[in-house]
Amino acid sequence: MTLLSVENLCVGYQTKNGVLKAVDNISFHLEEGRSLGFVGESGCGKTTVGMALMGLLPENGKIAQGRILFDGRDLVQLSDEAMRAVRWNDIAMIFQAAMNALNPVHRVQEQIREAIVAHHPETPQGELQRRVEMLFDLVEIPRDRMQDFPHQFSGGMKQRAIIAMALACDPRLVIADEPTTALDVIVQDQILQEIKIIQDQMNISVLFISHDIAVVADVCHDIAVMFAGQIVEFGSREEVFETPIHPYTRLLLSSYLTLDGDKPEPLAFSGKTPNLIRPPLGCRFYEQCSQATTACENNVPEFRQVSPTHRALCNVIP
Repeated sequence: MTLLSVENLCVGYQTKNGVLKAVDNISFHLEEGRSLGFVGESGCGKTTVGMALMGLLPENGKIAQGRILFDGRDLVQLSDEAMRAVRWNDIAMIFQAAMNALNPVHRVQEQIREAIVAHHPETPQGELQRRVEMLFDLVEIPRDRMQDFPHQFSGGMKQRAIIAMALACDPRLVIADEPTTALDVIVQDQILQEIKIIQDQMNISVLFISHDIAVVADVCHDIAVMFAGQIVEFGSREEVFETPIHPYTRLLLSSYLTLDGDKPEPLAFSGKTPNLIRPPLGCRFYEQCSQATTACENNVPEFRQVSPTHRALCNVIP
């Protein structure tokens, strides 16, 4: 069953130089109980997608067109009040920088209680306490730490507390935006495994946002690769990792580190991204692509369907 379906979504930010097209005409879907990873370099539009789904774009941000269908209901058409009812009850978010996401002057358990009360004020005190204890157990934080302040938690424990807060109201979809940023590799792996276990236990859908394609491949069923505001490749984890189609996807895969000494040298990349206020007429990866032809410069690329579940936005692939 399709839980989330995004159709032709465009998001722009008003700047002094014009509207920056941070997300430009993207479409994807997410099945109930599955996980989808958005991967790409900083500034490609990953976080903007998550904030648009939550209805939390900044004042200068606006959905210019498109539909966000959650369980058949278009979130773009909802009022602010109706959208507030959706957040945390149906869709929750694990924000970046857990180190700064918790209020330093309030105990951790009180902040989780507050999230529940804000959406379910009728919850009896006894049930509220049991719910908080269950959440601490779920993310494997000892109950004797419930009265601690955030500064008494390690980085990994803070991240677990943020995950518990996201799960406080039993959402059906969780958006995890760089949930392992600033954590060492050991704790990072623990958090990723925790997310997978919780997803299986609660049968929730997860939209995972990261710049690290290896991390995304470890936790997600499907992968969407973004470049300059567009999805350039979409497919299952196996398809994207084993048979990447788009030149940018292959570049990303060549860049991650492994312990395999036989891994080929990383592909060259200029690092330049196009101007998203005045994007190029043709392919946005044209200047960096080693396979580009003269037609790529001026012709808008179209999605090529490689398999029923695998497609790429490219004019040069067969």
